[in-house]
Amino acid sequence: MDHGLRPRQREFFIGFTKGEMERMDKLVRESGEEVLAKEFCQNLAKSFNRSVGRAGKPIVKWIQVQNWFQERIQEFPNILKDLQGVCPSTKAPKTKEKPKVQSKAEEKIPESELEFEARSSKDGAWYDVDMFLCHRVASAGETEVRVRFVGFGAEEDEWVNVKKAVRERSVPLENSECSSLKVGDHVLCLLEKRDQAIYYDAHIIEIHRRMHDIRGCRCLFFIRYNHDNNEEKVRLRRLCRRPIR
Repeated sequence: MDHGLRPRQREFFIGFTKGEMERMDKLVRESGEEVLAKEFCQNLAKSFNRSVGRAGKPIVKWIQVQNWFQERIQEFPNILKDLQGVCPSTKAPKTKEKPKVQSKAEEKIPESELEFEARSSKDGAWYDVDMFLCHRVASAGETEVRVRFVGFGAEEDEWVNVKKAVRERSVPLENSECSSLKVGDHVLCLLEKRDQAIYYDAHIIEIHRRMHDIRGCRCLFFIRYNHDNNEEKVRLRRLCRRPIR
């Protein structure tokens, strides 16, 4: 299937196995422009050609490896600029459960130390992002990323809008933090149903303060979900706060 790679990219990607590209991606992230050295590319090409995975496939030339690296390094700054403050890659400990637009370009993207969550187009809920697979510019000119959610396989991958549906991961609240919450605060609330528990945006509309005991916070928070305006009374354990900037 053609994933929208530009013609000049196809020349560099063709012939490389998935494992080889993943290895080269890792080397770029770890060593930067050092990977462009001729000797480095020669040694890597030899390594590829000796591997079992290349049996029966065309021989890799060191210049092809160098060209691939050059292309990748040129792409990284633009990709990071597109996603800065909202996106690259990650994992998180929240429990969450769990489609495509005409594009102008698609690229793999590098990893980041930050953790992110993305809103699914299927149910409007927020899920922790395991990794960002690639990005593209849609026909409307907006950047989209293809995400894989924590705990889900490739069949659940989705394209999401960077500005509207990707953000830094919400933070679970500790019992001692309940006093920091106030009416009007934007929170992420776990909506518990009979067969699933998923996170939705909500706002606090009322707080009933109670004394804490050995079980922790006993306060009650009345919240209104943003997606359907339904209201619910919840405990602190079901709330996450938005990161403080």
